[in-house]
Amino acid sequence: MSQYAVTLVRADAREEREIAAGTKAWELYADEPEVIAARVGGVLRDLSHVLADGDVVEPVEITSKDGRDILRHSTAHVMAQAVQELFPEARLGIGPPIDNGFYYDFDVDRPFVPEDLDRIETRMRKIIKEGQRFARRVTTDDDARTELAAEPYKLELIGLKGSAADAAEGASAEVGAGELTIYDNIRRDGEVAWSDLCRGPHLPTTKRIPAFKLMRSAAAYWRGNEKNKQLQRLYGTAWESKEALEEHLHRIAEAERRDHRKLGRDLDLFSFPDEIGSGLPVFHPKGGVIKRQMEDYVRQRHIEEGFEYVGTPHISKEGLFYTSGHLPYYAEGMFPELDVDGMPYRLKAMNCPMHNLIYRSRQRSYRELPLRLFEFGHVYRHEKSGVVHGLTRVRGFAQDDSHSYVMPEQAPAEIKHLLDFCLGLFRDFGLDDFYLELSTRDDSKPEKFIGSEQEWAAATAVLQEVCEASGLELVPDPGGAAYYGPKVSVQARDAIGRTWQMSTIQYDFNQPRGFELEYVAPDGSRQRPVMIHSAKFGSIERFIGVLVEHYAGAFPPWLAPVQVQGIPVAERHVDYLVEAARQLRAAGLRVEIDDSDERMQKKIRNAQLQKVPFMMIAGDQDVEAGAVSFRYRDGRQDNGVPLADAIARVQDAVARREQV
Repeated sequence: MSQYAVTLVRADAREEREIAAGTKAWELYADEPEVIAARVGGVLRDLSHVLADGDVVEPVEITSKDGRDILRHSTAHVMAQAVQELFPEARLGIGPPIDNGFYYDFDVDRPFVPEDLDRIETRMRKIIKEGQRFARRVTTDDDARTELAAEPYKLELIGLKGSAADAAEGASAEVGAGELTIYDNIRRDGEVAWSDLCRGPHLPTTKRIPAFKLMRSAAAYWRGNEKNKQLQRLYGTAWESKEALEEHLHRIAEAERRDHRKLGRDLDLFSFPDEIGSGLPVFHPKGGVIKRQMEDYVRQRHIEEGFEYVGTPHISKEGLFYTSGHLPYYAEGMFPELDVDGMPYRLKAMNCPMHNLIYRSRQRSYRELPLRLFEFGHVYRHEKSGVVHGLTRVRGFAQDDSHSYVMPEQAPAEIKHLLDFCLGLFRDFGLDDFYLELSTRDDSKPEKFIGSEQEWAAATAVLQEVCEASGLELVPDPGGAAYYGPKVSVQARDAIGRTWQMSTIQYDFNQPRGFELEYVAPDGSRQRPVMIHSAKFGSIERFIGVLVEHYAGAFPPWLAPVQVQGIPVAERHVDYLVEAARQLRAAGLRVEIDDSDERMQKKIRNAQLQKVPFMMIAGDQDVEAGAVSFRYRDGRQDNGVPLADAIARVQDAVARREQV
């Protein structure tokens, strides 16, 4: 029998091994049940893949990102099989893995109800117990059309083939530009139980699904287009162990407890009136306090970091956004044109074109660079209704937007300056767990990007060098760049480990060319600056949503809408607390007095529910001594604290921006 040489790669170790012709990947890992697939020559493969001479093989463990994706995609197939066994009329859409789970879209006669999910879960457990084998089968377009004649959505994907990934979210899990494959679920007696168009890979058998749960159903338009038919989407999650599933479900419960939409309502911070429109929030007085505190602080920090504050209008003539490149490359993200005196205008989706006009308003010298412009510019994005979500994905928001105009040789230092600025700001707001993501151009789609390969390579190299020097983890994001240049984004983890994209820093060599921006160099020549975009929060609205969830509504005192709640033991103590409140306000602190008819314990409970950081309780002895009972949000209480000392405690906590 012929002998092949393969290379086994594991972490940093490499091992050369001889195998017999016809050896399958699973034979290399027969004693390692945690290995559920293999990467062969850089391509993910089923363990049933037959190895060839010279192959480089890496194990894929179920706990890895790729391993979990394979587990979840396999579970999506089991769910779809169960649905079609229970609802034979159901037609299949797309079923990809997603972060922490999977989904599958179905065309059914009626929406799914909770009882349906219970039945589907029960049927899935039966399929898993059977140990059906996932078997890959190569087919042709014509044969696939014949086999899937009753599945209209699959036929559409076959027609799209190489462009399907662009045409429909999740379609890359089913079809690609290469060969077409179908996966059969095969029972132990060899009977094909179910089949689906799929690129794979999959688990060896359904028995390798250790733990799963169906989460919910939702409506979803086919291919994400509201002009298409509305399908029913079933969401589920799958994990490598029952313990991991339980941990995930606990995180979900904690996330629900922290949901900023619920807390925003309960704490009277903001709302989303239907009369205004989807994705357009309004801030109530208490939410306005948080928003103002953030804006005032960040505005001052920008000034300290060398930025100059500017202001620009909400709308502009349409031609401005052709000059910037936004309408040719970002038109779907902008609202339709407005007719103003017979001329087309647009709501601005970004501030940079107007900042360019400020730069261009007079001749600039190299001595002025870096020139840093900053504003809280209100912008509008035409987000699809399906992605609008509370404050974290809105259609109108204030962006803490800044633009640095620098000589090319100044770019590395300016990017480092901006990155350090961003990280410092987040730490001030209580976020201190970060990594960086570097978004670069997709060279296979040059039509989506402006500029030469050389310009992109140079800009990317500058960003990468600064990121690596920061010492933070750097994660590549190929193809994620804006049309005008690469970017680095700061990804911050919140109190329960979720990741949020925060700041973005973008290197732009294109807009300065389009706007013909210049500066007079030391030799008297006219040179073109580099423009560096940076948004620290991205949007004030979104960052408030993140902070509400990070703190579960219990803001640190410097951000809390009400910093001190005055609680009289009886009505006769109200006047004393009114005078105390006057002193607190004179010290720049925010205070309210609960003079309702409720009992004292109910007033304390109400303050706790409103997550007020400090309470000052006054009774007869306190009034006589000029003191208060100083109570913290967590229930700790110090009695007989002189009023001046109590005020100083609050002032100190606010000044140090500490959490209590």
